[in-house]
Amino acid sequence: MLILDDDQIQSMTRRRAMAGMAALGVWVVAPRTIAAATETPDMPAHPLANRLAAYADALRYEDLDAATLEKIKTHVIDTIGCGLGAFDERPVRICRDIALSVAGPATIIGTNRRTSAELATFANGAAFRYLDFNDAYVGRFAIHPSDQIAACLAVAEAERASARELVTAITVAYEVNCRLVDAFDISNRGWDPPVLSLPAVALAAGRLMKLDPERLTHAVNLAVNDHIPMAQTRVQTLSDWKGLADAEAGRNAVFAASLARGGLTGPAPIFEGQSGFFQQVTGPAEVDVGNFGKRGTQFRIHLCSIKPYPAVIYTQTAIVAGIAVAKDVGPLDRIAALEIATTRRGYQRTGAEAEKWDPKTRDTADHSLPYVTARAMFDGDITSESFAPQMIRDPDILAFMRKITVREDPVLTARTGSAVPTRVTATLRGGQRVSHEVDFAPGFAARPMSRAEVERKFRGNVGKRWEKQRTDAVLGALWELERTADLATLLGSLSS
Repeated sequence: MLILDDDQIQSMTRRRAMAGMAALGVWVVAPRTIAAATETPDMPAHPLANRLAAYADALRYEDLDAATLEKIKTHVIDTIGCGLGAFDERPVRICRDIALSVAGPATIIGTNRRTSAELATFANGAAFRYLDFNDAYVGRFAIHPSDQIAACLAVAEAERASARELVTAITVAYEVNCRLVDAFDISNRGWDPPVLSLPAVALAAGRLMKLDPERLTHAVNLAVNDHIPMAQTRVQTLSDWKGLADAEAGRNAVFAASLARGGLTGPAPIFEGQSGFFQQVTGPAEVDVGNFGKRGTQFRIHLCSIKPYPAVIYTQTAIVAGIAVAKDVGPLDRIAALEIATTRRGYQRTGAEAEKWDPKTRDTADHSLPYVTARAMFDGDITSESFAPQMIRDPDILAFMRKITVREDPVLTARTGSAVPTRVTATLRGGQRVSHEVDFAPGFAARPMSRAEVERKFRGNVGKRWEKQRTDAVLGALWELERTADLATLLGSLSS
């Protein structure tokens, strides 16, 4: 078993370069091999893509402790449940119909049919994400790392990988995606979070394809260079694409890994280059790959949260606080004004735009802090039905929203870690104030769900699609994921 830190990666790269030049005087490419990068004035000695590839190549299933394995299975179960819950949604159906037009080796979950690994990634990823009910990680901004599970399942099935190889690939995807979110802030430059899914999925897919570190590096280069998504996806009037953008990133990254396997090279250094990622997208950043999760170092999946409600992460604590305020107040017509205090990012994403105060689409409504909070206070809950057309145009809700103000509280912004703090304060007609502040909703990393709670959410997503006995059997198989002998059979058991 080999775990490489940054110094070892540096030494390995130097030895390869010296050996090749000493033997031949020049650098040549043997048939079906890809040349490693050597240090030049324009090429850093240890490009980030190479270091990420070395990490993905070195990680072993044996590096995962029991707690990490449990977390991975928990998130796989939750993600599949979210996908089944969204199975009949119009955008998900469109994506699935397109994928079904191509035959291949990878299952489209919820059916007994298969397509290419790339299109299964897209169709399943669309289902997993569409309801905005799958997991979340909060670093310098929020992401849904379980979006990458779609690619891992599709490629693992196509490559006939073992269950342990699948679990390791999922760990790679989560770790790379979350650690890059810790390092980069793309929000101020107008780019969309799936940009950091590209290298994560390229490495996870490449690992399942058994690519060597050089081809893994080129998988990253190819995935990143031509697929940078814009953040217009998540501002103003939100469209179907809000729930599909990360599925598209996964599709592109799987294809990039396939190209790298075939021997194609990609632009390098993709991060540090003169027109590379640091210059164009994020600005300069330090990424210490040596500190990534491994044996003895906690994996970032332990800081990921499972959502209790199908809405954007910044509304989760507002729902809890709003329900508590409504319970204390009683009849909501007693409220003269309602203030929602949130973080800077929460305000920017859910309360700063006019569209969030008059949502006309589900996608805008589930990203509207005033709508979601008002709906939760009226109904005592938020479910997928909360975003039905007649619900988001409810005149009583729209009238109540006119009493609401949303603002950033710098004190809340300053809180770090996995907290997503919100304070909801009602001012009553008589002048009394009722306030509740919540940092962590149930299911957040600081308040993790038990197995029973995860299963309850899964059953809620499955609904009446299956009989209880079948749901029990599927859950039992998923809790034993690492021992699964045939992934294709397991995924086939999820058909409607």
